[in-house]
Amino acid sequence: MINKIQKTVTLKVFHWDQLDEEIKTLIYMARSASSQAYAPYSNFMVGAALLLDNGEILSGNNQENVSFPVGICAERVVLGYAHARYPKSKPLKLAVAAKRRNEKNFAYVTPCGLCRQTISEYEQRYSEPIEIYMLAPNDEIYKVDSIDELLPFKFNDLNG
Repeated sequence: MINKIQKTVTLKVFHWDQLDEEIKTLIYMARSASSQAYAPYSNFMVGAALLLDNGEILSGNNQENVSFPVGICAERVVLGYAHARYPKSKPLKLAVAAKRRNEKNFAYVTPCGLCRQTISEYEQRYSEPIEIYMLAPNDEIYKVDSIDELLPFKFNDLNG
């Protein structure tokens, strides 16, 4: 007999008019940050906005490099900046927005594998889940309550 480990992933789907003002502001800031991304090679503009427990909202965007592995994603930019600026403030909510340069509509994206593992590290560091909001076409927003929904078999500390 073969044993199985099965996990179920849940994404909550919201329409724009169902969101509170705090989340709308977070998404607006992620959208705005995406327009300033440095993405001359892929033309894929990603923005992220992060709400901290001190009430600050910070934003960041992807930064590409001609040597592709050297670039950094919007989510990791804003998480690193938040910790550098407010090291004692917990990240609570993260919004991500992405679109191709010169396209009107935003695309549905989730954080990449590197970003998922980084978000997981911040959840562990602060012992607090981070809600993640992902902008999708047609004024839909997908939400997960923790990175565990997007990274169910995450890499963890081997000592604990």
